[in-house]
Amino acid sequence: MPTWADLLFWVAVVYGGLCVVFYIAQDLFFFRPERLPKWFTYKYPFPFTEVNFEMEDGGMVNALHFRVPNSKGVVFYIKGNSRSIKGWGKFAKDFVGKGFDFFILDYRGFGKSRGRRTEEILYADLQQVYKWLAEVYGEERIVLYGRSLGSGLAARVASWNHPHMLLLDCPYYSFLYHISRYAFILPVRWLLRYHIRTDRFIRKVHCPVHILHGKKDRLIPYRQSEMLRDLAPQNITLYPIKEAGHNNLPDFPHYHDLLYDILHEEMDVQVKMRA
Repeated sequence: MPTWADLLFWVAVVYGGLCVVFYIAQDLFFFRPERLPKWFTYKYPFPFTEVNFEMEDGGMVNALHFRVPNSKGVVFYIKGNSRSIKGWGKFAKDFVGKGFDFFILDYRGFGKSRGRRTEEILYADLQQVYKWLAEVYGEERIVLYGRSLGSGLAARVASWNHPHMLLLDCPYYSFLYHISRYAFILPVRWLLRYHIRTDRFIRKVHCPVHILHGKKDRLIPYRQSEMLRDLAPQNITLYPIKEAGHNNLPDFPHYHDLLYDILHEEMDVQVKMRA
């Protein structure tokens, strides 16, 4: 018969094993990249150019830049945690059709992008690309758009800079808070290598912040957007999409109506201020 000491020993072994697996394999849990060969050719029905950014540490970030005549500005779209820009590029139509250029990149390890990926490297890569866009457009014409995983990253970049506005699509309160909901039996705070504290970053954002979130989102509940709004209600506007889940906001006409109004009203205000 096993003793209580034996049982406690094996519980400790199993628990410790779970912690080790979580710590080592969390990149596999959180990121689901699609890798593309260098020779892969992107194909879209609207004009675009492919841009590569060589980073100081030897990494490389691959991006797509869609342009329209007489654009009102550029949407820097910071995507979610899956696939590559081969598939995400389709969202360009939601913005070029509203008169905006569209820029999207792959994180390292996704698509054609190469190199080591950490939280700090993600921030640094995005900041370098943001500076490039600021030289091309001027910060007053940059709209930062963060989708799902990219919402926290977009908030970090917005907190360092002065874009025209920040748009968040189904954001999380913080990566730490969100993952703790699923791995609550583990000491996540000490094991997690990606914290992405949207809740801290958003307080340092000075431009208008607009959040769009499906009320039937089961992956990142709508409540997390309410929590973010409550951190700075004077600067953050939350728009619920009543029937939407996590991955289908563009399927709803209300999303496009809101997106059009937000983009154009904010840009029109900026134009009047410069006049």
